[in-house]
Amino acid sequence: MALTFCCLTFAVDPASLQDFCVADKFACLLIAVKLNGFACKNPAWVQANDFSFSGLHNPGNTGNPFGSAITPVTVAQIPALNTLGISLVRIDYAPWGVVVPHYHPRATEIITVIEGSLEVGFVTSNPDNRLISKTLQKGDVFVFPVGLVHFQRNVGHMNAVTISGLNSQNPGVITIGNAVFGSKPDISTDILAKAFQVDKNIVQQIQGKF
Repeated sequence: MALTFCCLTFAVDPASLQDFCVADKFACLLIAVKLNGFACKNPAWVQANDFSFSGLHNPGNTGNPFGSAITPVTVAQIPALNTLGISLVRIDYAPWGVVVPHYHPRATEIITVIEGSLEVGFVTSNPDNRLISKTLQKGDVFVFPVGLVHFQRNVGHMNAVTISGLNSQNPGVITIGNAVFGSKPDISTDILAKAFQVDKNIVQQIQGKF
């Protein structure tokens, strides 16, 4: 009689292998091998400033065509966020200002309205492409799942402010318009004309704006 054995092995690193790994950005300039993150600063050299950021209370400048301003607090602003998998961002909106459709390739975003009224929404993946949208008021919270295209718009007549948390030290952002029409070099007009079912001249006009 033959015997069959099955063995399942599970292995995982702990969430953190040390107290912290403050990013040593100077060392990263000297290291030829690219790391998924930043090299760690010697713990003996770590200071309180490596763990802090000042100025999030200051409104951003919304005097731009989108009417919004983004103040990020990622590992670029707080070196101690390196390896901790978290960051946040303040967004200011002029009346009817927008954060244009974009997505974060490495993070889910949870947004809280601090002041104002905000229309928010995201689109599910193919083939449904369902728009899930809601108008938020002060104190409301909404979640944008990782990798899904989403947007925000101030629908009030006063300035609005939101704070978002993201589960990555460096969530990244891909703005749809910039990626499609502002790539360097340009995506072929033939490809974009067929993708959007429009004339190539229209594609060239849009590319000219980016």
